[in-house]
Amino acid sequence: MKQLLYVFTICVLLCSCYGEDKPNFVYTSPATNHTQKEIPITTNTVVLAPLAPDNAGNTSIATGNLTPVELIKYAETLKGIPYLYGSTDPAKGFDCSGYITFVFNHFNVAVPRQSVGFAYVKRHIDIKNAKTGDLILFTGTDSTVKVVGHMGILKVDPGKEITFLHSTSGKDDGVTETPLNTYYQGRYMHTIRIFPQNDR
Repeated sequence: MKQLLYVFTICVLLCSCYGEDKPNFVYTSPATNHTQKEIPITTNTVVLAPLAPDNAGNTSIATGNLTPVELIKYAETLKGIPYLYGSTDPAKGFDCSGYITFVFNHFNVAVPRQSVGFAYVKRHIDIKNAKTGDLILFTGTDSTVKVVGHMGILKVDPGKEITFLHSTSGKDDGVTETPLNTYYQGRYMHTIRIFPQNDR
């Protein structure tokens, strides 16, 4: 019985923040004229071809001309949209990776649909070297299970506390900005860099 409970718990955690029936990479049509009070009614989901992994099984996100400032500016306009498991639709809500997917797809950038897929995105950096626009990966709510189950977009201002934008099913229930506090530090797994500008 203990083994069955353990397997069940692992399955739930692996599915946290994404739906198993979702494609690995998706494109959702961008929202237009979005404000916190005015949410687009519908979005169409179109599957993009997966980004080709390298020989080590890793992948990269091609950000093109997108800048971290543009990404954050748009991501902040979505604050207040409620949490909804498995969703990339702002009219209904977002789960954590659905929020990330929607933000990047707004700029026609393909990303993994599941938070665990970001564990294979090049390249991991030390949190001490993090910059705005880097992505932060966490375990699911059970921090003893070292599998990525939650994520957000970092905001780093010199001399200020590090925060991240994410969609949470916790007390904030939706897209919010949260300090990298003790609770999230206990769930921390990786910081990944996708913007070449952040290497400068």
